[in-house]
Amino acid sequence: MKLEKITNNSRTRSRRHYEDACAAAHALDLVGERWALLVMRELMLGPKRFSDLRESLPGISANVLTQRLEGLEEAGVLTRRKLPPPAAAQVYELTEWGYESEPIFQALGRWAARSPLHDPTLPFSAASLMLSLRTMLDGKQAAGLDARIGFRLSDTETFLARLAEGRIEIARGPVDGADLIFTGTPPAIAGAIYGGQPLEALESAGALKVEGDRILAERFVRLFPLPPKASLPA
Repeated sequence: MKLEKITNNSRTRSRRHYEDACAAAHALDLVGERWALLVMRELMLGPKRFSDLRESLPGISANVLTQRLEGLEEAGVLTRRKLPPPAAAQVYELTEWGYESEPIFQALGRWAARSPLHDPTLPFSAASLMLSLRTMLDGKQAAGLDARIGFRLSDTETFLARLAEGRIEIARGPVDGADLIFTGTPPAIAGAIYGGQPLEALESAGALKVEGDRILAERFVRLFPLPPKASLPA
């Protein structure tokens, strides 16, 4: 009887699409709607306002974003709160359980990076870039490095990464005291890291600015090798 009550819970059924007890199916019930995972991706590095989310997801409408935020809040994946004065703005942030989903994004990212149909020229957000660094770092190549790398991606988006013991930690915040600072858009920095574009060429084109340890910069952009592409069926 208890199981029946849980299964027939009206709130659960209002989100259910697959009517399948498999936990993977239930995961899709929770986050399988279009844009839901990308909303979560944008919150993975900290809370954001509604307007910030729309700016990071240029293809989403205000109405759909509202629906996804409400659905994810109802599912317990995110919450909303009001910042104290002088900001006094409402922000959305992942719950502790919501943050536990990062390995899902990492697994999907590694898997999809092998797709021969992936188009790296499409829009690329700041959160996408930072999460990709946490996903694609080659720990063996990074062994022995102990450094702080700053990223100025826009007037409002700055991040500080710490490389140590073959791992990378990244947090939103000021880049003061960094050994190396990259200033540029996420696509420009991704072009250096994943596209193999020389730093000098990007700097000459005005797309990127590199400050600090130049040797570290040249080494850093080679720490994130992409996996080989899968073959399409003949």
